Formats: sequence, C-alpha cells, structure tokens
Amino acid sequence: MPLLGAHVSVAGGLPLAVDRAVAQGCDAFQIFTKSSNQWRARPLPAEEVRQFRERLERSAIGVAVAHASYLINLASSDPVLRERSLASFGEELDRVELLGLLGLVIHPGCVTSGTDEKGLSLIASAIDGALRARRSGKGLVILEHTAGQGRSLGWRFEQLARILDLLDGHRRVAVCLDTCHLVAAGYGLSGAAAYRRTFEAFDRLVGLDRLQVFHLNDSKRPPGSRVDRHDHIGRGVVGRAAFRRLLNDPRFAHLPMLLETPKTEGRRPKDTSPDPLDVMNLATLRALVRH
Repeated sequence: MPLLGAHVSVAGGLPLAVDRAVAQGCDAFQIFTKSSNQWRARPLPAEEVRQFRERLERSAIGVAVAHASYLINLASSDPVLRERSLASFGEELDRVELLGLLGLVIHPGCVTSGTDEKGLSLIASAIDGALRARRSGKGLVILEHTAGQGRSLGWRFEQLARILDLLDGHRRVAVCLDTCHLVAAGYGLSGAAAYRRTFEAFDRLVGLDRLQVFHLNDSKRPPGSRVDRHDHIGRGVVGRAAFRRLLNDPRFAHLPMLLETPKTEGRRPKDTSPDPLDVMNLATLRALVRH
C-alpha cells in the first residue's frame, strides 16, 4: 500500500502536527513550517524542534514533507518580489533541514514579465543558488506540477524537464504530481489508455525516478480548464476509477500520497482529534487499494 496521508495543521505548535497525523492513521503527512500567506516567519524554538523530531521518530510515519509559502515566486523578475522570494525560499529549506523532513514542495513560479523561458531560467537560478549555499543539506526541492492557471509555470511536463535540464539534473531536485492539477492541465487519468499515455510522457520527459510525492485531490473543474479547485475524493471529475488505478500502480507503491482536500471548518486551534473530512477521504482511498 502507498504511504497515505494528508496535509495537517501546525496550529498550537509543530509537535501537534505529528499528533494529528498519528490520530488520523497517516503513513505520511505534509505541513507548513510557517504561515503560508505571510513573509515573516517566527523563529523555531529548539525545544519545539526537539519535540517534533522526537514524536516523528517514535511514530510509525514513513515520510513528512513541508509545503512552501504561496507567496514565494521564483519566476518573478520584479526585484523586490524576487529578493523576498529568494530569502523566504532559503529560510524554508533551512527549516526542512532543521526538522528532518524529506523536502520542500514548492510551486515553480508565475511569470511577472517576459517569456516563459526567462521564467524557467529564473526558477532554475533560484534553486541552484539555494542549493549551492546548502551543499551539506539533504532536503529535496520538490517541484509541484501545477494546474496552469494564469502565467504559472510547471503545468507542462516539458517545463519541469527544462528546469531540471538547466540545473544539470541536480540530484536534490524532485517532482510532486497533483491529481487535480494533472487533470486541470489536460493530462488524462481516467481510462487505462489515457493513464498510460500520461505517465509514459512524464517518464520520457522528466523521469519516474524524479517523482517523490503525490497530492491526491479530486477536481471541481473540468479537464483542461487550467483552474485549480480541489474536491473530495470521488466527488469531482477525476473520479474513483482514476484513484484506484493510481493507488494500485506498483511503480508508486513506496511513495507518499497526500490529501489536500477541503478540511472541516471551525476546529479549535489545539484540537488534535482526527478531522472528519480527512478520515472520510482516507477511508475512501484505502477502500480502493487491492489487498
């Protein structure tokens, strides 16, 4: 069985994120290490880091990753936004290292001016600079394939391949595929032939060995819409058959597959009990796995 899990809240402190993941029976999980919509990040106290790592080590959870702030735009040519993005990107990579996480999932970026090729070059330059400054680190930069909304980059496999090419195939750069984004970007998952073509193209252009994480989300919008709107598993246009095919693909049996589906609203900040909606979606996924 793949490592099924979810994005979990860090409200009340990072150690509580591990507690939430354990309570929901996650095999893997994802967190924000800082506010996703603020540039400023609070320092991580040494005791909080120690407790997080200790609880994670004691758990049966196989993989934990961070997701970068949505404000970071590595493709921006605006001097102020780029400076802020580079600083925040580096800081988040440092937090990944401090917490012992697999890596940092990040949207490649959105073109603010100029060509897509220039944007891809800016992304590669940012990653190269950050990794050169952290040669002793182990954390991966995990580029998330996007839905293609607006002028966002990384929605075509060719664009991900171009970033990797500009980085000379750097060993610490990996890829995350999101089922909602794949369908929104026009890649097929429904039907055996469409599924086969999608992953044949990914393998040819990027390489299955680069794939480190899946985000499992259904889509509220139709195929090819290039609009990113997540839905509960089996309630959108991706459909249960596509998830069944993915969950039972032996090539991906070792990978973390993480929910980013809608959460239950109004929960108390320090509540570590299972989120009913995550429980529902995880149960739906597990029922699709052939034993």
